[in-house]
Amino acid sequence: MEPKYKRVLLKISGEALAGDEHFGLNEEMLKKVALQIKEVTEMGVEVAVVVGGGNFWRGRTGKSMDRATADYMGMLATVINAMALQDSFEAEGIPTRVQSAIEMREVAEPYVRRKAMSHLEHGKVVIFGAGTGNPFFSTDTTAALRAAEIDAEVILLAKKVDAVYSDDPEQNPNAIRYEELTHREVLEKDLKVMDSTAASLCRDNNIAIHVFALADEGNVMKAVCGEKIGTIIR
Repeated sequence: MEPKYKRVLLKISGEALAGDEHFGLNEEMLKKVALQIKEVTEMGVEVAVVVGGGNFWRGRTGKSMDRATADYMGMLATVINAMALQDSFEAEGIPTRVQSAIEMREVAEPYVRRKAMSHLEHGKVVIFGAGTGNPFFSTDTTAALRAAEIDAEVILLAKKVDAVYSDDPEQNPNAIRYEELTHREVLEKDLKVMDSTAASLCRDNNIAIHVFALADEGNVMKAVCGEKIGTIIR
């Protein structure tokens, strides 16, 4: 198998890391992700990761809470996930750096674009934690922003669902499954694959998005090699 891309940004949802428990971290899932990343890096592909925090906390969970405070709490949850991923990656021999948009020097490097690029060029995986460092922006927007900043060719959107659907496939058995979409269609149909800020950012910077299920064995490798799995948005 030949990689289609030289540099990719993998966006992992927090829920995907929780596995079937729907909360917290599933060690089996962390190992599964690490092994998939290892396969890809051994082919010479440069990998950056943005991780969500929904397995611990979502900004909108605190209904009576100040939105900015709730969002900052969500950012801290992403750093917990980033540290867990780093630990599982390094256990598999993958050199990894965590960069945080909110400074916490004891556990992560501060986010510096040039340093992140240098790490990637030297074969290290870079995990971006703490979102953009700003409230009111999701980790999907972080993925779009970081992908543009580091010149990634594609965002690999690893989710619990296996593709983009017209509706929640668990709630609606008649939901339409899409194999290919444009950024414009995602925005016009208001498909909940990522928020509108993130989708607009990808459209404006011409970044392709490949949506697939993280839990399925070998899917990261298949996506990197351009195989037809899930949904491609371009």
